[in-house]
Amino acid sequence: MLLDDSLRGADVVARFDGPVVDVGSGGGAPGIPLAHVLPEREFLLLEAQRRKCAFLERWSPANARVVCGRAEEQPTDEMGVAVAKALAPPPVALEWCLPLVRPGGAAVLWVGPTADLAAAASVARRLAGDLESAPTGFLVVRKTGETPPGFPRRPGIARKRPLA
Repeated sequence: MLLDDSLRGADVVARFDGPVVDVGSGGGAPGIPLAHVLPEREFLLLEAQRRKCAFLERWSPANARVVCGRAEEQPTDEMGVAVAKALAPPPVALEWCLPLVRPGGAAVLWVGPTADLAAAASVARRLAGDLESAPTGFLVVRKTGETPPGFPRRPGIARKRPLA
């Protein structure tokens, strides 16, 4: 099930150029399956927990590298696509993902039917992004400009004080 669900995003991710970062990669979904079906793309599996990083290092394919760290501490405006599945509510996940993406790229989130799209749209606008049409189960936000000053906020702030 995790494999199939991860692979549903391959066509969405393939719409955007550049390297892909899986934020909060955890057990490797969706990053590892996507790296296997998109072998020409560079993947960065970003995970904050050292134990999970060790797992990812063991199982990641050749086109993926593991970074053990927090999204708020990574360089901004560099990646082509940021993906996240089961990371946090969409407004929080966007605050962690969208700053990593360069203008013209996108954040692709796997979302459930109860996702608050209005709140996500509000956060996207604050972070220089616009919602795009997406298949059911996905939230796609295209980055329209550079990350605004003040973002990303310090580690832990997005979850404690969400923007929406």
